[in-house]
Amino acid sequence: MTKSFKVVLLGVIALLNSSSLVYADTTLSTAEKQLKKDSIRYKAYIPTSYTVFEAIQGDLNKDGLKDVVLIVKATDPKQWITDEYRGKLDRNRRGVVVLLNVKGHYQKVVQNLSLFSSENEDGGVYFAPELVPSIEKGLLKLHYAHGRYGYWAYQFRLEGRDMRLIGYDSSDNFGPYVNSETSVNFLTAKKLVRENLNKDLDSDPKFKEIWSKVNIAPMYLSKIQDIDDLSF
Repeated sequence: MTKSFKVVLLGVIALLNSSSLVYADTTLSTAEKQLKKDSIRYKAYIPTSYTVFEAIQGDLNKDGLKDVVLIVKATDPKQWITDEYRGKLDRNRRGVVVLLNVKGHYQKVVQNLSLFSSENEDGGVYFAPELVPSIEKGLLKLHYAHGRYGYWAYQFRLEGRDMRLIGYDSSDNFGPYVNSETSVNFLTAKKLVRENLNKDLDSDPKFKEIWSKVNIAPMYLSKIQDIDDLSF
């Protein structure tokens, strides 16, 4: 084999390798690419046996800087199961890590590594509720969307080096028909239930409001063992 032929051959191999890398990268969706970047960027703030499932940004302490909330997920291979209908499923639980932005550097203030069930839980006759975290007006909102069955959501406010549960809202639906709505303000200890008295699915709702007091000790994000067990 001549020297010139070797050079040409090496060049072709390099071109093929680079092309395959580009192709592999373009097969990832925008969300997958972002998640890959976030997993590298925030690696130092989560345990080695966890990975970043989702990362959101927003101002939690009203200092004008973007703080970060990480939804993390365990990576225990023993938590994978084989479902009769859905195939192999990752049932590792998920958790949350809250990072405050202090002059461009992050400080971890909250960590709860098993707060949420897996995204692959059994939803019964419907799909499992989808966890949608967001930061709105300085509050961390953990919203569970359950399609035609409605939703429920928790609101947390930064308090010291933890986040206190200050609000809960839910809607019990049957498609577009709203059976009832519930709203709890844990700061005022008041609960409002709006019950739809109109059972005609094709008519406008007619709500009856029922107010009551709630007597619940302050609840903090780092201390809640399983958010699915909360009931108000």
